[in-house]
Amino acid sequence: MRWRFVFEVCGVLIFFDGIAQIFPLLWSVYLSDGAFFPILYSMLFSIAVGAALRFGCRRKTKRPVSPREGMAMVTIGWITVAFFGAFPFWFSGQMDTFGGAFFESMSGFTTTGASVLTNIEDMPGSLLFWRSFIQWIGGMGIVLFSIAILPFIGVGGMELYKAEVPTPVPDKLKPRLQETAKLLWWVYSIISILQFVALKIGGMTVFDALCHTFTTMPTGGFSTKNLSIAHYDSAYIDIVIIIFMIIAGLNFSLHFQFLRGKKLSIFSKDSEARFFLIALGVLSIAVTLNIWGSVYDSFFDALRYASFQVVSIVTTTGFATADYELWPGMSQIVLFLCMFLGACAGSTGGGMKFMRVMVCAKYCYKEIFGLIHPRAVKRIKISGNVVEDDIVHSILGFMVLYIGVFAIASILLAALGVDFATTLSAVASSIGNVGPGLGSVGPSENYSSIPEAGKWLLSLCMLIGRLEVYTVIALFIPEFWKN
Repeated sequence: MRWRFVFEVCGVLIFFDGIAQIFPLLWSVYLSDGAFFPILYSMLFSIAVGAALRFGCRRKTKRPVSPREGMAMVTIGWITVAFFGAFPFWFSGQMDTFGGAFFESMSGFTTTGASVLTNIEDMPGSLLFWRSFIQWIGGMGIVLFSIAILPFIGVGGMELYKAEVPTPVPDKLKPRLQETAKLLWWVYSIISILQFVALKIGGMTVFDALCHTFTTMPTGGFSTKNLSIAHYDSAYIDIVIIIFMIIAGLNFSLHFQFLRGKKLSIFSKDSEARFFLIALGVLSIAVTLNIWGSVYDSFFDALRYASFQVVSIVTTTGFATADYELWPGMSQIVLFLCMFLGACAGSTGGGMKFMRVMVCAKYCYKEIFGLIHPRAVKRIKISGNVVEDDIVHSILGFMVLYIGVFAIASILLAALGVDFATTLSAVASSIGNVGPGLGSVGPSENYSSIPEAGKWLLSLCMLIGRLEVYTVIALFIPEFWKN
């Protein structure tokens, strides 16, 4: 393990973390919100530390990145950018503890959307912009974003791509990873611009439209309003955000192919995308029927609020237009289970991902089929392609680890005195990068009541979920540290 190499890359990430803070700095000048100097000090500090690590750990020889180095770079790099991204919140005095500031920053970079802020609208606008902007960056991935600029220090790519891209089987759009990163960011930016225009037409201010675009496309969920999207009470805005949450929850390689001239049917032909869209429809109808008549007299209102909450949680965005804790128990259970699903592989969403759910379901069917027909040879296929056994085993291992982390983290959080409903939903929401949960972390609440140690624990859960479990868990294995 070349630790100088790892810290050199982390230095570059910290440096650009500082450079990115110029955007909230400019907003602070424009808004005159009093956060100029806290952001300035944070920016200068990040740039100085990043530059010192970059040049202090610079290598004389350049070699390809090993798998272990790739995992270490991604995990440590993500922790460091979240750490330095917390300083604007901390220096401003808006957070009581640094743990709260780190929680907010980690929630932003991992696109979780969980917040410890008790009154969002009292925050300086520039800091609200910063928490939205870091979600937009984190949506496509800090490391993937940096691959387009890291080649100048001789960093290889494929190991970082395997460790970072949120998909069981990385799908390179171009032979060179640098070109893939540029293409993905191009698609990401084009869709973001379209959403910004649509929200502006719906009556949002430029600032609000920009911030909500920055938190919809990465399926993040931070809002500039205390009531989230419910603040606007607009069916048009609800529909626009539902559409773009679904777009963000689909595999971005499909968006790229569509923008290159492929027919819209490319989405229906992809088995995962088809399963994802059908599941959204079925779950939305189920919740709609459950709340129609008991919560909403109008079927349209029931459909509007049910579909928004279902899409928001399944895609791990975390926006809210209703307090679903006031809904019947069935709806709450459905929404809780949705926290585990996640979006499609290759999307900005978190969770288990529909691809893995499909493979596990097909594997279970295969085992049952084998009991009925012992001599039959049946292979698991996705979109007509056979899924190799090593990939199936990797996915099954992921599922076991995911549930294991959920169980252990739930026990630890409960040991801190957190109640049952809050514990289960907070951990599920953090690992799935969803944001709101149930109990004291429901859609009308926040995470400020979680003990300080619990905030650090949930921050770790966010990191584990965002980096697809294996990447982080590998660092806890003794063999990882042996030469």
